[in-house]
Amino acid sequence: MSRQCTLQGNPLDLQGEALNPGDPAPAFTLAGNDLSAVTLGDTSGVRVINVVPSLDTPVCDLQIKRFNEEAAGLGDVSVYCVSCDLPFAQKRWCGAAEVDKVTTLSDYKDGNFGLAWGTMIDALKIQSRAVFVVSEHNTIVHAEYVPEVTDHPDYDAALAAARGAV
Repeated sequence: MSRQCTLQGNPLDLQGEALNPGDPAPAFTLAGNDLSAVTLGDTSGVRVINVVPSLDTPVCDLQIKRFNEEAAGLGDVSVYCVSCDLPFAQKRWCGAAEVDKVTTLSDYKDGNFGLAWGTMIDALKIQSRAVFVVSEHNTIVHAEYVPEVTDHPDYDAALAAARGAV
């Protein structure tokens, strides 16, 4: 049986298996804002990985800004945002939005992150909305797949998991 999310109530199939707390964080290769390859091994410590369909949409905009504001209070936690937006668009958006504590990474090339982390919306080739917290040992300690793409994630739960993992 396939996994789904909805976009304005319309069901959409998700590719990949759902991750749960206790699962190992799957490997990925994403593009940084300078087109450099960024892998899971290039990141370390406790990480919040928030996944969005596109930075240029209202809920995504607010989600990234919220995590950017909260990042200062998280101590030694790195915050990432993954979307299929082109790295150039991500860099432009971050500059315009004054987002400086969240590192944006792009899955535009082959969607390997979305497939491995279970967030790829098959029909649209964009990410669904999700938030993960990964421990310093590369274990998932929090996983939320937001059922309706236009809804916000549970910020408090993700932030509490990040603080608890430090």
